[in-house]
Amino acid sequence: MTQSIYDIEVKKNTGETYKLDEYKGQVMVIVNTATKCGLKGQFEDLEEIYQRYKDQGLVVLGFPCNQFANQEPETDDTVAQTCKINFGVTFPLHAKIDVNGKNEHPLFTYLKEQQNGLFNSKIKWNFTKFLIDREGNVVKRFAPKDKPQNMIEDIEKLI
Repeated sequence: MTQSIYDIEVKKNTGETYKLDEYKGQVMVIVNTATKCGLKGQFEDLEEIYQRYKDQGLVVLGFPCNQFANQEPETDDTVAQTCKINFGVTFPLHAKIDVNGKNEHPLFTYLKEQQNGLFNSKIKWNFTKFLIDREGNVVKRFAPKDKPQNMIEDIEKLI
């Protein structure tokens, strides 16, 4: 059983693995992403929030996922290039993962355990966003259609 979000190991899009304790003391926004999703405009909004608050201790962590309508079919490297070129993304992107099902990544198992969605803990679509405070507590879950700007008030309370 995972004791803390900081115990979880994730893989960068370069293949390098690390534990989330690298972000201890920071506010995190963790989001499952897809470059071919109709909500892909949120990449720019997430980047804007990242740029605005990163010097105050915010990090946005993107986790590409191909579980919803095959909207992230690209390789990890291609995903990173697409995000940088098309959306100006500079926040950390990771290797593709599953967020539901038998192969779901332990990070999303943990996030869902901490913040169940309405009636169901499953991730329903791309761009489900989780807000984590400086102590590693998952404080809020935002639905895919919730615009990243809707998180600003909550982020400012934590920074």
